[in-house]
Amino acid sequence: MENNVFEQLAKQYDTEERMELAKVIVKEVRPELGDSTSKSLIDYGGGTGLVSLELADLVDSILLVDSSKQMLEVAKAKASHKEITNSKVLYSDFTQETPELKADIVLMSLVLLHIPDTKNILQRLFNLLNHDGKLIIVDFDKNDKINHPKIHNGFSHEKLKKRLTEVGFKSTEIKTFYHGNCIFMNQDASMFISSSIK
Repeated sequence: MENNVFEQLAKQYDTEERMELAKVIVKEVRPELGDSTSKSLIDYGGGTGLVSLELADLVDSILLVDSSKQMLEVAKAKASHKEITNSKVLYSDFTQETPELKADIVLMSLVLLHIPDTKNILQRLFNLLNHDGKLIIVDFDKNDKINHPKIHNGFSHEKLKKRLTEVGFKSTEIKTFYHGNCIFMNQDASMFISSSIK
């Protein structure tokens, strides 16, 4: 019975397309983590854990943070199903308030585009990183074909870099790593990975 509920919920969130995209992202993020077996990772906006649970073997601990309780339930069920013991979930929205947390690495995968005040969230994530901590952002490159009142239409590398510098990051490297068909609001789009050091 429990497995069935998990399957249904997972199907609802983890569509074929999302799972394919997550595989592409995981493949790109893994080398960024390098030797992080002693480090803590926060996956902000981690959803059902499609990306971060696939990285559990590279870090000491994972905290999946999301503002959707249902998605976190799916992530928990998935972790126990896959016998991942170093992950926890936290129901929270850091745009409202940030709990007292510290981490060595923060990952934000296809989340920034949903946050209206990007500077505010980047500042909050900067604050919870340990010294020399790393912020990894995966998101869409700026795309003029996209026009939606609730989301950003991707990001320009220069502007994002400037914003990350403004909140205090020492260095940022950004590169486009993937082009896909109909992956962003049914439009062809490209994704970038950005890695910033505190």
